[in-house]
Amino acid sequence: MDSPRRPTSQALLTNLYAAFNRRDIPTLLAAITPDVSWPNGWEGGVLSGRDQVSAYWRRQWDQLEPVVTPMAFRTEPDGRIAVTVHQVVHDKAGTKLADHTVTHVYRLDDGLVAAMEIRE
Repeated sequence: MDSPRRPTSQALLTNLYAAFNRRDIPTLLAAITPDVSWPNGWEGGVLSGRDQVSAYWRRQWDQLEPVVTPMAFRTEPDGRIAVTVHQVVHDKAGTKLADHTVTHVYRLDDGLVAAMEIRE
């Protein structure tokens, strides 16, 4: 349950997408657990921990310009939060590489993201 001092799950995740779109690594890392499990949606595999996730985002942003916009939120039966997002990805020259909708599913632990998965 969300406390009055802690943002709701939807507010937390909305703020994370805004931080991602601003390329704000410190805000992003502060919102994930030290041992976070994170999908490498670009290169494949799963990342573990803040250092791997931070390095992944930096590599991705060196090559791509992704913008991810949350469209809808729902709580799954197991308590995870499913977020339908619209993703538009350009390369550094401005060529559109992707424009699609996917679902990101988050497991939160004490107000921090502990795990994320991507559902096509």
